Order: sequence, then structure tokens, then C-alpha cells
Amino acid sequence: MANKIFVDVVVKYDAEGNIIPLSILWEDGRIFEIDKVVDVRPAPSLKAGGQGIRFTCRIQNKYRYLFFEEPRWFVEGS
Repeated sequence: MANKIFVDVVVKYDAEGNIIPLSILWEDGRIFEIDKVVDVRPAPSLKAGGQGIRFTCRIQNKYRYLFFEEPRWFVEGS
């Protein structure tokens, strides 16, 4: 099973209370801008376990899952 890599995320809250992730701060200090959020749904992490809100994000023309498992954010590690 993959591990959870907990990350810092810059988010925007809109007037309706929706969470919109804008960028991810990786553990080594690199910042990845999120080009677009293409899907948001409650879903489990099939690789790392856990249940939360799964954001399907386009980052540098690649699609990645970003999970919000309150109160923390994570991505799936290998």
C-alpha cells in the first residue's frame, strides 16, 4: 500500500463556501501551481487508504489526486 504524503495547500474559499486548491507546497520546498481542478467528490484513496474529499487536479499537464482528509491534505506516495 502506498503512503500518504501530507502537504501544505494554498486554498481559496468562494462565496458559497467551496474549497478551491490553488497550489501545493511539497515537503522539499517546491511549489506546484494547480492549473485546474477538474473534479471534486467524496472518495477513498485506493492506494494510501483513508476517506476524504478527492480533488482531481491538473498540474503541469498531468492529472493528480489531492485529498482533503480533515484537517489535513495529502497526495498518494509510491
